[in-house]
Amino acid sequence: MKIPFGDLSRQYKSIKKEIDQAVGRVLDSGWFILGKEVASFEKEFARYCGAKYCIGVGNGLEALQVSLMALGIGRGDEVITTPLSAAATILAIIHAGATPVFVDIDLKTYNIDVAQIESAITKKTKAIIPVHLYGQMVDMQEVMRIARKRGIRVVEDCAQAHGAVMQNKKAGVWGDIGAFSFYPSKNLSAFGDGGCVVTNNKAMAEKIKALRDYGQVNRYDHQYLGLNSRLDEVQAAILRVKLRHLNKWNGQRRKLANLYSKLLFNIPLVLPQITDRGASHVWHIYVVRTKKRDKLQKHLEQNGIGTQVHFPKALLDQPAVKPFSKGRCLKAKQAVKEILSLPLYPELDEKEVKYTCKKIKEFYGV
Repeated sequence: MKIPFGDLSRQYKSIKKEIDQAVGRVLDSGWFILGKEVASFEKEFARYCGAKYCIGVGNGLEALQVSLMALGIGRGDEVITTPLSAAATILAIIHAGATPVFVDIDLKTYNIDVAQIESAITKKTKAIIPVHLYGQMVDMQEVMRIARKRGIRVVEDCAQAHGAVMQNKKAGVWGDIGAFSFYPSKNLSAFGDGGCVVTNNKAMAEKIKALRDYGQVNRYDHQYLGLNSRLDEVQAAILRVKLRHLNKWNGQRRKLANLYSKLLFNIPLVLPQITDRGASHVWHIYVVRTKKRDKLQKHLEQNGIGTQVHFPKALLDQPAVKPFSKGRCLKAKQAVKEILSLPLYPELDEKEVKYTCKKIKEFYGV
């Protein structure tokens, strides 16, 4: 049996008629940048998240970058974040001109260890970027308590947490701003690059809307040094279709994740843990941990099973990042040597999960 780590064609085939109609609608309209589809998606996604405003942008990195720019964060400022995330998280901070300050992870969730945040705050700290890694939210109630107490802004990195919920509030609406990526492998994904920002602050929304479009508040009236970071009409139309299916797809991810956890119980692997039973994990990635990671990965590959490592190196150890960063993060350094991502997407068949688990058990002689 061949099980790819991801197969984006499966999802397209499942909603092909809807997607083709949406794309055709855009092509027939002759309008491809900042038109009706983007405006409609922004309203629909804001409603989905429980936010007042949504602004479509070019990708997840720029969603974070324009968020920091809108908050006035730049040279001389420090931004606290996690060392275990995609490079976009840290690049946004550096491109904004600020200094990343890393706080180590919690090995139960792989999210930032909230208990260590306050001790990392200095007079230069202007923001915290909590990353809802793998689909499980950071303890945002505690993050916001710290932020309000210290007068610090919060930008949620929701690139892996579309639809995740904590205490009846979705990811993205806890902080000042929530930043999303619609990269093709995300829970809510485009057929190319895309991203957005959500907020409940009208002034912030207007500034971000200008920053994404050359900094202009009206055409040829450039009030800010902005970017060219616009979600296009084709991707917005595709996202509108997929948004209607997101809750169902997240439900299927939960079902498959539960099956993995059930079948792998009592195997010498560290399985994913949900620490807040009142929260809704959306299982962007199912990650196990073992000191035999490389051998297990090779064994699965030999049996036709695709896996990946998210992420193989802590951000503070990336050559391009080292000159800009602060922090040690020993737990993150340990985790990146042991974590392994198993196949998990809504279109994955239960037989494929069972086969994967069977081969893992064979590896351990169970």
